[in-house]
Amino acid sequence: MGKPLVKILAGIRRSGKSTIFEMLKLEMLKRKIPEDAIIHKRYTEMDIPQNITAKQMFEELKAAMEGKDHCVLLLDEIQEVRDWEKAVNALLEGTDADIYVTGSNSKLMSSEISTYLTGRYVLIPVYPLSFKEYLTFKNKSTLSQNELLGEYIRFGGFPIVALGDYEASSAYQIVEDIYHTVISRDIVKRHRINKQDLFDRVVKFIIENMGKTFSANSISQFLKSEHRKVSVESIYNYIRWLEQAFIIYPCQRYDLQGKSVLKTQEKYYLADCSLKYALLGYNRKMLDGVLENIVFLELKRRGYDVFVGKNGTKEIDFIALRRDEKVYVQVCVQLPENSDREIGNLMEIRDHYPKFVVTMNPLDTGIENGIRIVHLKDFLLEDIK
Repeated sequence: MGKPLVKILAGIRRSGKSTIFEMLKLEMLKRKIPEDAIIHKRYTEMDIPQNITAKQMFEELKAAMEGKDHCVLLLDEIQEVRDWEKAVNALLEGTDADIYVTGSNSKLMSSEISTYLTGRYVLIPVYPLSFKEYLTFKNKSTLSQNELLGEYIRFGGFPIVALGDYEASSAYQIVEDIYHTVISRDIVKRHRINKQDLFDRVVKFIIENMGKTFSANSISQFLKSEHRKVSVESIYNYIRWLEQAFIIYPCQRYDLQGKSVLKTQEKYYLADCSLKYALLGYNRKMLDGVLENIVFLELKRRGYDVFVGKNGTKEIDFIALRRDEKVYVQVCVQLPENSDREIGNLMEIRDHYPKFVVTMNPLDTGIENGIRIVHLKDFLLEDIK
């Protein structure tokens, strides 16, 4: 705050970015910044004239800042304004403004921004609620932490759902509405998708196979078996657009032996597990993949770069890297009698970085051969070191 950098808050719609702006505004007022110097503008389709230009945006903000020494600009859903980065760059260079931006499309971090704002912006990813945040939303609940964890696994972390006390059908209806808003507004309309039925089928395949390795080619072959024809290039586009709208996050594979990121067979995880339930229905058989998804997002929230680990022929669910830190994580609902994949795979890694197995069975927890076996609740609430 207060630094000459554009602060970009980016994440899926309804993850709480606008609320963070309201909190920022309150913080600014506490810091004695005059209320009329805090300029909050929303750039959604409902709030601005269609096809507003970057020049119009710049002139409007400049006029609002007239006669004020120092202003705070809170610019919400700015991706709707074409070439917005040119206007923001001009404001950064020509005014004394502390600038904050939100958006629901990762094109916010595209090459154009790098051109205009090189070294002068910081990206702050905004995810749906962590379990720790979910507990603060539920601080008046009479349920235990374990019961609330079960709720969090079933209903996910969208703040609007966490704030209410919904039945499953109502909660999933809300999430489905969020999903369809993102799909229709941020993908189908923006990219002029004509064959939406084919696009929807590709999305369903990706969501069904969350946390599994697949390629655009394998999706194309699968759809061919259903007598549907989609080019590999179209599938690549669909995946890229889903990423840009923050519905899915890629998780690349990392070769431990070659110490390199592999370019093929990456996995994808959802911005929130409730998206899977809302579209496919809730099923306990999905739990393995859902737990992986929750752990993946938690590691991302904590600022780690997260990869699927490849160690020869063995796979590690996650390798998390953050500066000079490294953490290895395996995830399972409960340890099988032969826990070679969970513990054995980790034991083959010959270094001294922390190694975890995350499980839902409290009877499995403990330390085995230096590997910490922890309950999901503890992993989500404690610092992992």
